[in-house]
Formats: sequence, structure tokens, C-alpha cells
Amino acid sequence: MSLRRVGLLLAGALVLAAPGPAGAQLFFSDAPSPDLRIAPLTIRAAVTPAPGPVQVRILFSVTAPPGAAVSDLYLLWPGEVKGDPALGARDPALAQAVTALRFDVVEEGRLPLRARQVSGESGAAAREPVPGGAPYVTFVQTGGALGLSAPATWIRIPASPRLTDADWIMTLEVPSLSVVKPKPTSWIERWFLGERRLLAISFNEARGRPLRRMYLAHRDRVVRLGDAPAEMTVSFSGADHLKIDTIAPTTAVRGLSETAESTETVALFLDTGEGSTPQRLNVQYGYFSRTQAAAVVAVPVVLLLLGYAVGPLVGRAALAAVQRLTGHFHVSGWDGAPREKLSGVVLSHDVLARIRPGQTTYDEVLRLCGPDPEVAERFPAAERRTLVYHGRRVRPATRKLFGLLASVRHLELERQEVTIEFEGNVVRDVQADIRRSRVPPGEPT
Repeated sequence: MSLRRVGLLLAGALVLAAPGPAGAQLFFSDAPSPDLRIAPLTIRAAVTPAPGPVQVRILFSVTAPPGAAVSDLYLLWPGEVKGDPALGARDPALAQAVTALRFDVVEEGRLPLRARQVSGESGAAAREPVPGGAPYVTFVQTGGALGLSAPATWIRIPASPRLTDADWIMTLEVPSLSVVKPKPTSWIERWFLGERRLLAISFNEARGRPLRRMYLAHRDRVVRLGDAPAEMTVSFSGADHLKIDTIAPTTAVRGLSETAESTETVALFLDTGEGSTPQRLNVQYGYFSRTQAAAVVAVPVVLLLLGYAVGPLVGRAALAAVQRLTGHFHVSGWDGAPREKLSGVVLSHDVLARIRPGQTTYDEVLRLCGPDPEVAERFPAAERRTLVYHGRRVRPATRKLFGLLASVRHLELERQEVTIEFEGNVVRDVQADIRRSRVPPGEPT
């Protein structure tokens, strides 16, 4: 293979790796044959947890007018396929037909093709491999405003009497590299749920390059579906580790395989009366390990238990951290003065100066100092009573850093106890006991 072909193949693979339209399958005849029909048709894709090509089997038969001879058929397939080198050399004529349409060939080979007897004998006698299989060429379209296209494959199905024999059905094996693509997900999704994949397969679709250009070149030779059952089926092995997220269309049938153990199937029956309308089957799925399956259940339970057990510890640790942080830094008020922490009733000097023995009444003291003092009365001297106001003030001694943020050098604690004695309804004496001290480091305030 030339270096140019290798480069085109790698570039085409990169284009194919990006999300794109669903796969397309279209049958063509060697010459315009309006009376030919594909009937029946079954497209079976076998998906496994292991990476690599998806094994697709196309089971079909051809109906033709009595006595009509069927020449070669062709199948247009999206993306790349993986051929079997043991089946023989490439087909130069097939490559020439593709390059004549100004496509660039990037890969050539042959695919397994066999005929299988529908009824009667079973075993090896009921299967007839077609010598040389089905030759193919993988090609891309280059140039133009859109540049390099994704790869497509042109497969020739050799003429055989078994094509139109009602007792036999043809089976073409296509190891496809384009049916399944990885779905972009975050690393945490892949860690918990496994990798997600997108499977897309369809019939009668020719969107995208170079499928559409090849279809337009041979549209007068398209072979339609006949009046017989036709379906697309995808089997997923390892069903006990499979998670299917979405299936489209909703008319697809999902269930366990009746013949294969631990295998789930998704099937879509094709409408043979749809003409050239594309019919697609899309499945988003993923495989998970036993560890991931256990983690989906265990992680929420562990977090729930830890929430009850560790929650109070975390709360106390967070509170201690906040207190320690606020003990080192301080945000001043808009006026630049340090914010004070008050508890109880702290009376200023101005308020105390307005309380005058022999003049200030009981009601005036309550208005000045607050309605909730500690009240003490003496018996039998009922005319004497005492009001006591307790207060506490914590003021940080700060050093400005920048803006409103300052560092705390230490905390100053002021305790205040004001005792107001009454004789009758008038103040007899006022005493204020004020004590100031520093708060030791680490002591709660």
C-alpha cells in the first residue's frame, strides 16, 4: 500500500471517529433491473464488551421474474470493513470502477460470502462458501470545499444460482469498524458507569459523502425490498453487565435472546413499503464491571451512613476552623472601625451620665437602659429595689492590611455590671463595675 493511501486511510478513520449519520446499506444491480427485489432481508449485528469490529451478517435472497438471469449485485456500506486475506487477492476491476468516479481507494480485500440451505439437510452440507468471497474497495472523497470525507465501502456480490433459489439464503459477513462509536463522557461517568457507546445502523440511507455521490451515480440500478419479512437485529452478549440507555425508534422490540445465553436483542422490522425512505436503528448502551455495579449501590449507602456518623464531627471541625480563621483576620465596618461583639446590655458613659440620683425615675431608667434588667427587691423594706444590667463586649485590636481587611493582634474583653438602686420610684444610687482584659489565644469568645 502506498504512503498516500495510508495517509488517506488514517485521515478517513479520524473523520469516521467523529459523530456522524447512521450507517447505510443499499443494494445495486449490475445493470438496470426494475423487477429485481431483495426478499427476505435480515441484518444482524453482534455486539460484545470487547473493543474491535462489530460482526455484521447480512442474510438475503433475490426475487426475479421466472427465467431471468441475475448478474452481480453490489452493496454500498458506510465506513471501513475488515477483510479476510485468506479469501484471495483484490479485484482490480472493482477499484478501477471506483476511481473512475474520482474517488480515492484506501483499502481493498474480500469478505466471507456463503449460501445456506433454509430447509432440508443441516450441518456442513447445508452451507456452501462462495469461492473468493465478495471483493470490496474502501474509498474516500477528497478535494472540494469540505475536504476529505469519511470512508465508504463498495462490495461486489458475485452472481450465483443460489441468489434466486428459494431454498437457499445468502450470508455476507461484514466486520464493520463504523457501526459502533464511543459516546463522549466525563471521566467520572466512565469511572462509575463505564464507557458509553452509540450503535447506529440503517437501511436505504445515503446521506453524507461519499455515499450520496455513489448513490447518484448508480441510482437507476437500486434494488428495492420485496414483499417479504425484513428486519435489523442487534444482539448484545454479556447481558448481565449491559446497560441500554436509549433505543430509537420506539417501535423497536427489546428482549432476551431465545437461543443465546446471557444475550439481549433489539430488533426493528423494516417497512418494505417505505421505498427509499431511510429506516434507522439507534442504541445508546454501555458495559459495566462488577465493581462498578457494586459501587452504584455502595457509594450512596456509604455516603448516607457517613453523613449521620461524620456529619457532627465535620460540623464541629468546620466551626473550629472558622473561629480560628476569624481569630486571625477581621473585616472592619464601612467607617473603618473594628466590629464589636456585644452580648447582654452594655451601657455607654453618656447613658450612665443621664441617670441622676434623686431625679431620674424608674420608668425613665427602663427607657434609657432597656426593659429587661435583673430586678432585686428587699423585704420588709418594700420601697427599695435594685435593677442590675449585665453586659459583655469583645473588641478586636487590629492592624490594617488593605481595604477593609485587617489582621487581629489580640481580642479585648470588657465585662460590665451596672447596679441602679431605687428608693420609691426615684434613683437613689448608681454603681458601674467595668472590668477589661485580654482574651487568651484559642479561648472561645
